[in-house]
Amino acid sequence: MTHEARIVQSLQYQQLWPLVGGPAGLHGGPLLKGLTSQHPHPAMPEPAIVAVDLAKVFRTYDRRPGLLGSLRDLVDRRWREVTAVAGISLTVARGDIVGYLGPNGAGKSTTIKMLTGILRPTRGTVRVAGFDPQRQRSAYVRKVGAVFGQRSQLWWDLAVGESFDLLRHLYDVPKSDFEARLARFDAVLGLGEFLRTPVRKLSLGQRMKADLAASLLHAPEILFLDEPTVGVDVVTKARLRTFLAELNREQGTTILLTTHDMQDIEALCRRVVVIDHGAIIHDGGLDALRDRHGGGKRLLLTAAVPVELASLAVPRDGVRWTQSTPVELIAELSREADTAAVLQRCLGAMAVADVRIDEPSIEDVVKALYAGRAG
Repeated sequence: MTHEARIVQSLQYQQLWPLVGGPAGLHGGPLLKGLTSQHPHPAMPEPAIVAVDLAKVFRTYDRRPGLLGSLRDLVDRRWREVTAVAGISLTVARGDIVGYLGPNGAGKSTTIKMLTGILRPTRGTVRVAGFDPQRQRSAYVRKVGAVFGQRSQLWWDLAVGESFDLLRHLYDVPKSDFEARLARFDAVLGLGEFLRTPVRKLSLGQRMKADLAASLLHAPEILFLDEPTVGVDVVTKARLRTFLAELNREQGTTILLTTHDMQDIEALCRRVVVIDHGAIIHDGGLDALRDRHGGGKRLLLTAAVPVELASLAVPRDGVRWTQSTPVELIAELSREADTAAVLQRCLGAMAVADVRIDEPSIEDVVKALYAGRAG
């Protein structure tokens, strides 16, 4: 989806359409002139998240070196502006799971903080669950939950169960609902073993489970997850992914996920938004991301008897070959190569005991996308 199309769609949802030339002023709208059709747009349910031209600019200053420089900074600071998010437009439908990816410093966490109301945007508008996170704070926080992998929302010196009980009172959750949800979380996440443990004594995996449960005690419609599996062991990661998938499937919870773990993305997300230098560079499905930025497939061949790669009559055009052992060969195909034709020629050139075909991993695809941007 193009940047202009995202703005059009977001403005429809945000009820700003008449102000910019929608159905009420379609023939003279200055912002969307030339972008929209002249057909009326049917009413659509408001999405979970709508951001229009969202930007955040921080003001900082360059420190001078040395003691004299520090003294000069007290009276004459050299200020400069740093753009963290450069005018993104984003719409997330209710019940969707969206991966929000980007290298360090791309603007992911800043975006999440604006969507959750922690930071005020420099410009642009935000609506989450139908509310403005800044102006309608009290109603808004009852509709959303958030987990930040580097910071806990629980009280450090209280037991986990006591923190949960405080949150129950803060959100006015009926006790019967609270107990039912806690029992569900315990069954899936195994909270019972550390409910009486102070938060400061939890392992990282236990704290992430507790934080996730805490963010869901009030049954939010939308869940923001910022690096929820950072530093977590493999078993805990798998349980968290299973739990989130069940939550989305059974309750329709909308999830916006930022992570550097591509297995999280492949396991959970139907759509991926990639951001770099504060701007969206891809917005679409995983398959579309692979098709546009991924390489070709990879063949892993196991020969029935030892072979020498150099003497084999295997295809070379559009294929990069490596041989790891006398019986194991790897063929990395270009995007244009015909996988079936390459495999057929390999089967004719040697006795094959086993073959495996790998699609390009989403991690490799994203790395290629970043590398292309850097180049």
